[in-house]
Amino acid sequence: MQLTQTQKRYWRRNLRITSLLLAIWFVMTFVVAYFARELSFTFFGWPFSFWVAAQGALIVYVVIIWYYARTMNRLDQEHGVAEEE
Repeated sequence: MQLTQTQKRYWRRNLRITSLLLAIWFVMTFVVAYFARELSFTFFGWPFSFWVAAQGALIVYVVIIWYYARTMNRLDQEHGVAEEE
């Protein structure tokens, strides 16, 4: 089965969005947490590196999920593959 040009564009944009969000996830999970170990001051009674890992990363994960859902809904509607409610 051959993909149409619209399906190829849809899949390319889907991969681009997913790759970008996975890169952001990787940076927040590994890079920021790695360099945050050197931040030795306390923040609300906890080491700042702990706060970054425990609170900041969770906020970024929720934003990533929200952005992905919103963007994919728009992309689905744009390409005519949206689910009917």
